Amino acid sequence: MMLDFKNSICSVISIFSCLNISISSFPLVTGLTGGDSTRDGAVLDERLKNFEPKIVELIMSEIMDHGPPVSWDDIAGLDFAKATIKEIVVWPMLRPDLFSGLRGPPKGILLFGPPGTGKTLIGKCIASQSGATFFSISASSLTSKWVGEGEKMVRALFAIARCHQPAVIFIDEIDSLLSDYFLADHSAAAIKTEFLVQLDGATTAAEDRVLVVGATNRPQEIDEAARRRLAKRLYIPLPEGGARRQIVSGLMSRERNVLRPDELERVVEATDGFSGADMTQLCREAALGPIRSIRFSDIATIAAEQVRPIAFQDFQEALKTVRPSVCGRDLELYDEWNKTFGCGR
Repeated sequence: MMLDFKNSICSVISIFSCLNISISSFPLVTGLTGGDSTRDGAVLDERLKNFEPKIVELIMSEIMDHGPPVSWDDIAGLDFAKATIKEIVVWPMLRPDLFSGLRGPPKGILLFGPPGTGKTLIGKCIASQSGATFFSISASSLTSKWVGEGEKMVRALFAIARCHQPAVIFIDEIDSLLSDYFLADHSAAAIKTEFLVQLDGATTAAEDRVLVVGATNRPQEIDEAARRRLAKRLYIPLPEGGARRQIVSGLMSRERNVLRPDELERVVEATDGFSGADMTQLCREAALGPIRSIRFSDIATIAAEQVRPIAFQDFQEALKTVRPSVCGRDLELYDEWNKTFGCGR
């Protein structure tokens, strides 16, 4: 029996060597061969023994997020959404002893609203503020990039998340996974079924702390069964005036500028209907103003400190080319869906 065990270990190590994966640095290594735990050699977490090493490594390297932490201050506005998320998600993850039974957190939440409003940033913030591991994946990639591997990816993703809990699994474009439109595609339907099984917790223990955060710009395409499982549905609207001011101020604080407070207010007033992404694009365009004012013959030799600071006139020019990306009719649809299925504002 011991010989078979050691042969299995050697097989695992050989597979990892072929894939150029370092066993010693692999995050899911939990045990050592033989009776002496200080000797070389390792085995994968027992819970992952049935998954292909290449899929595990792909999730660890491409889907697990290794970026810097995100704080609530990094998210402009959205006071209602942030307060709700703290109450139903972050606090329960930090104090599971206080949030059990009826106080238990939901297994999944849905962030819906126009594109460019910070849904991904909120997902990262949830993970950062609750000390959780953050996994980020686009639902469309499950049905296209990993054709034939989607079910395995979903199953392995949840298994790895349980090994690294508390964990947040952020799924962008979740409507492409949970829509009825794709049921004609057998592989897509199988991926959806596997996802719902995992979300239902059919293979998870009650004490597991794994949260699924779905994000979508098309909430109306999510079918009823999936919508029911994402019990908390939060509208992430366009930024209001205060949030737009915070975005511009934050971005301009990193650049040389001579923007006066009254000019900042004029920018805020002129950008009603802009998303957070639109505001960022506007600031990028304005930041190019000083560069465009340099004569072409001087571009190669001018010193950085000789470039003039960003001014209000640069924002005026930028507003001629940067337009809101969300139309009024779309906003009406979001408001209607929020009134019917959302958790309020």
